[in-house]
Amino acid sequence: MAADQRELREEPESTTVVVIGAGPAGLTVATLLRRCGIDCVVLERRSREYVAQRQRAGIVESRAVRMFASWGLADLVLGGPPHDGILEFRVDGESHLVDDRDGSEGPGARLCPQQVLVQKLTAACLADGGDLRHEAADVSLHDLTGDRPTVRYRSADGTLHTITCDFVAGCDGDHGVTRTAVPDGVLTAHTHDHGIGWLTVLADAPPPAHPLLAVSSQGFAAHFPRGPHSSRYYLQCPPDDHPDAWPDDRVWDALRTRLADPALVAGPITDRETFRLRSLVHDPMRYGRLFLVGDAAHIVSPMGGKGMNLALYDADLFVRAVRDHVRDQDDTGLRTYSQRCLRRVWNDQEFSHWLTRTVHDAGDDTDSGPFLRQLARSRLDRLFTSPTAAQAFAELMTGLDPA
Repeated sequence: MAADQRELREEPESTTVVVIGAGPAGLTVATLLRRCGIDCVVLERRSREYVAQRQRAGIVESRAVRMFASWGLADLVLGGPPHDGILEFRVDGESHLVDDRDGSEGPGARLCPQQVLVQKLTAACLADGGDLRHEAADVSLHDLTGDRPTVRYRSADGTLHTITCDFVAGCDGDHGVTRTAVPDGVLTAHTHDHGIGWLTVLADAPPPAHPLLAVSSQGFAAHFPRGPHSSRYYLQCPPDDHPDAWPDDRVWDALRTRLADPALVAGPITDRETFRLRSLVHDPMRYGRLFLVGDAAHIVSPMGGKGMNLALYDADLFVRAVRDHVRDQDDTGLRTYSQRCLRRVWNDQEFSHWLTRTVHDAGDDTDSGPFLRQLARSRLDRLFTSPTAAQAFAELMTGLDPA
């Protein structure tokens, strides 16, 4: 049968929510919707294997752990050991241990690499009857301001599909199709380039005893666990550096110097890339029946580990809003979705910006200058010596809801 004949015979589908994107945000939306008994279809342009192996964030903060627990999902979807609540700052080789637990009751943060969370969410969603469709090409959104939007896509065999729905969840990231479906002028983009580059390296090497942030005159460096036998490292570099400028020997030499650990054990490097630290917020996070979730709406500097956790927060609010609409005909959550999400987004953006400037300005002052360097070092000193400052830091790190 010719492709055009197959397309003409394609029966239109209908569901409550079409979720675009099968990363942590999209899979959380789909899994929680299925927990509510709400039908949804997830469309992902990449293969299931690619998405399941994609390396990104590594810590699920306390608030997100409690969120999964409230849905009865914590044991199902969170892998890895609990975070012990200790974060190490190493300033010019001197170690300072900071307790980042906020003192609230309930489970704490979990060391859970993104690919583990994605794999477990995928299994949980499918176990609840979820409909996940990978390798969906040419996704397009239509009639977003009407009562019943439609989403069209082409499956791997070339068949064109049309799905009518009540809502679309845009969970496809900063470069996805959902935000581009919003007409020009509707969203306001707030952007900031930090003027800082990072080299990120994944290696089969022993993890640190505690997540480690290192400040030195040679530049910032960090060492985080990514499993019992693997680590992710970060090195400050010029914003336009290329990964090829960092062969293995240069990477390990720089890490040993900046981490003040001459005996740091090296291992095979399995992945490396460079990127610019930037922040981005789109306001509002809704257009008609399209709701932007996670990176489709906001990008945050990786300092503080807020990116994936903000996506999980958005997903939880969106699903609760849809549940209230379906179950109780209550649209309050839908109307206030953007406002409630953005309050946390800006709260976490401010914290991430504060931490970004602090650990970078306190080290190499080539760009910041000696005045800002001393200010940043004063902020670190206050963090290390003031219980009040340490408590405020812990509340922001763990994701305590703003008052």
